[in-house]
Amino acid sequence: MRINNNIPALNTHRMLTMNTNGLQKTLEKLSSGKRINRAADDAAGLA
Repeated sequence: MRINNNIPALNTHRMLTMNTNGLQKTLEKLSSGKRINRAADDAAGLA
């Protein structure tokens, strides 16, 4: 039995997912107009 992988496609998918997540965070900051949108952005600044 032979298992084939398309490594370039998997790497492209991983990078696309990372870029999409970064874009989503940036758009959230832009749309809210706030520097801190959730505790994960700046836990000390939120408190």
